[in-house]
Amino acid sequence: MVTTDNPKARIPELDALRGLAVIGIVWMNVYVFALPAQAYYNPMAWGGESAVDRIVWVGSFLFIEDKFRTLFAMLFGAGCMILFERETKRPWRAHFARMAVLFIIGVIHATLLANNDVLRAYAMAGLVLPLLSHLSGRALIAISIGLVALHVGAGILAFGGALLDWFKGQTNTALVFLVENNFGSNPSAVQFTLEQGRETLAERVDRRLDGLGSQIGTLIGAVPLNLAAMVLGMALWKQGMLKGEWRVFRMQRLAAICALSAIPFLLLLAWWVSETGFPGAVVGPATLVLSAPFDMALGFAYAAVAMAIFRSQGLVVRRLATVGRLSLTNYLMSSVILGSVFASWGLGLFGEVSRAQAFAISFLPIAAMLAWSGVWLEYIGQGPFERLWRAGARLLS
Repeated sequence: MVTTDNPKARIPELDALRGLAVIGIVWMNVYVFALPAQAYYNPMAWGGESAVDRIVWVGSFLFIEDKFRTLFAMLFGAGCMILFERETKRPWRAHFARMAVLFIIGVIHATLLANNDVLRAYAMAGLVLPLLSHLSGRALIAISIGLVALHVGAGILAFGGALLDWFKGQTNTALVFLVENNFGSNPSAVQFTLEQGRETLAERVDRRLDGLGSQIGTLIGAVPLNLAAMVLGMALWKQGMLKGEWRVFRMQRLAAICALSAIPFLLLLAWWVSETGFPGAVVGPATLVLSAPFDMALGFAYAAVAMAIFRSQGLVVRRLATVGRLSLTNYLMSSVILGSVFASWGLGLFGEVSRAQAFAISFLPIAAMLAWSGVWLEYIGQGPFERLWRAGARLLS
């Protein structure tokens, strides 16, 4: 997301990879706009009755969910590393100014449109990056692994009690009830989030502003995993992969190793969740905690194989690169389009579509960003929100 505007200094493969990451995020974000909150992870909570819906859930769980978030965060870290290397005057101050403006943009985005906005978490995690920028690539990889382990350990502590109660058959405990409300298919909990999703824009703004404090707590919990991906991106920049310096065979080999290591475990988790009937006590830890190391590995695999393939720099790569150069604008505008389709102030289709239908609708903003990005860059240049971000950071630094 953090990039330079000098076309001669750009790496087309890296821009294309960033464009791919933005598209992948839309494939999951659509469920935030279209379905009750529980259905984001649990197809049985809403809109997952048919076999096609189940297939879409499995495909998303295996290949999309948190993989493209990882990829997007990796590229954010790499972008920050690029700017650290290029800025000679007050690099830390300029970086903190960028993070402050990004956080403000994220708060506005989360208040008006997207409950799961990532910009706030990126800005918070990004505050740590200058402290790590002098480390070697190997040290950064070790820190990334440690942060993933921290996330998994904290997640096991958070969900372990509910999961243990569920295994014992004690389904009426407070812990099981809590996770069932958030990740299961409790009818009253689902109905509550349905009503929230159908509120007016004014009602949404009031509710989201009232809940800013609790949102910060949730964001802090997301920092280790996002920071892990950012640090990995910094490492891959330093070691040359994201600069396009690695041999194709090396990238393909590492991608294959990571994919073959991750996919069987993700399949096992998907089977476990499905076989147990999608209870919240299983869905929560499986999707948020136990899958995290394998999501990270597959996100890395995507980066490696894409950097190898994108060396061809054909029409598809050039089109993806235009999307990547406007990554912040495209990320925000995809929310505007999805809001126009699902929110009460738009077509009002929230809770009216199945999981498969929501996935199909996600291609609307994807098609739009593929269409407008090249035209905007050719005739106007820097994206509007990229321009806003840079101008705001200059004022603060």
